[in-house]
Amino acid sequence: MLPEYKHDLNNPDPWIALMLDHSTFIDQKAKEALLRNNASKSRQFLLPVIRPIARLSIGVVQLVRIFVPRKLTSTKALHTIICWGMRYFVSRDANYLIFRHFHIGSQILSFLNMNLAGGTLQGRPLYPQIISDFGKNTFVQHDLNIYNFIIQLNTYLLENKKSIGFIESDNINFSAIQDFDGQIEELPNKWHNFLDLQSAIELYTPLFGAFLADQDFWRASNSLQLDETIALYVAKISNQPAILGLVSNKHPMVPFSTFEAGFRLMLHGLDAENLYGFIKLMRQQSQKQIA
Repeated sequence: MLPEYKHDLNNPDPWIALMLDHSTFIDQKAKEALLRNNASKSRQFLLPVIRPIARLSIGVVQLVRIFVPRKLTSTKALHTIICWGMRYFVSRDANYLIFRHFHIGSQILSFLNMNLAGGTLQGRPLYPQIISDFGKNTFVQHDLNIYNFIIQLNTYLLENKKSIGFIESDNINFSAIQDFDGQIEELPNKWHNFLDLQSAIELYTPLFGAFLADQDFWRASNSLQLDETIALYVAKISNQPAILGLVSNKHPMVPFSTFEAGFRLMLHGLDAENLYGFIKLMRQQSQKQIA
């Protein structure tokens, strides 16, 4: 639902403009949560302070990691801190977008698995329903799932002498694309749940560097650029290369610095939302053709 507003031609509201715009495929409920998040006081006043401190922390952590043994890591501690922050400080809108991201990512990979490999690829889909579900190595596993999927899919294609190509809409399997809002717990919305998504991500990113081995942190950071790879698969299936115009993380063969990981994680979330929305549009159009 749109908030009540009065359009002033001399002072237009940028968030209302984006709310009304439908040039992308992002779900309306997700868009409203994201734009409320962007217009929050936390993002306006805290993010400019948090971002430079967080990026400096990443540099310090990576320098320390050069001399610290790999065994001095703890994904359990990392996920415990993230869950604690989500429960007590992160806003309801930000938490909702985090939950959505994991469901969306798992559904997109399952969709491609069904249509490109007949569902034969092994995976560990992530469908968190409560905040404590994120304590089960969920954030790290999310990155592993993307790499494992790409390796398994392309191995399957090579072994079976197949390639990714156009599939007629009535032959596409959309069973993996399911609504999930009703499966998510009522998210905390107390006075202390004020932290916007981008500020939370900037704060969490140095923790990944601190609690993961250097190689694992680099792998997680570079996985953000696999958005274009996944989007290419969907574009080939649908013969709709225009979807690539909404992918902003660029190709992973030229990796970015980890200092920008927080910002690119936001782009990664937006890329996933747009790709998911595009697949749902494909499903809707297919259902209309059948009807």
